Amino acid sequence: MSNTYTQCLLRVVFSTKERRKVIRKERREDLYSDICGIHKELKCRLYRIGGIEDHVHILVTLHPTVSLASYVEKVKSGSTNWIKKEKVYPDWEWWQSGYAAFSKSWEQKETVVNYIANQEAHHRHVSFMDEYRELMDLGGIPFDEKYL
Repeated sequence: MSNTYTQCLLRVVFSTKERRKVIRKERREDLYSDICGIHKELKCRLYRIGGIEDHVHILVTLHPTVSLASYVEKVKSGSTNWIKKEKVYPDWEWWQSGYAAFSKSWEQKETVVNYIANQEAHHRHVSFMDEYRELMDLGGIPFDEKYL
């Protein structure tokens, strides 16, 4: 039995390739279910997943043996394989090559869970790019606009 204990709460955000609006609402929950299964395989704790047509937000704690980069790669490649196998989104190509990840305090968990759950309502007023810029600014992450 391992005596390693962690609580590293992360909010991970990534988009579809070229921010194409291909994640159709009628099959979105199926996609999230597949991603949930990937979390179980990785022994990561998924608190919430949500998004709209062109991106997802995930609130997760990673298993101590899983690096952030390998986690994102496995979620992206695994979900892409499922999408292509099931022919869920006909215009699907891939996820964007990068991602953003933000550490969150345990006290912020419910606020972030609620924010992710309300992505559709939020994006009626705010574009993904404006949201992404704001998250980067709030996270203190310097970025070059041409790479967003």
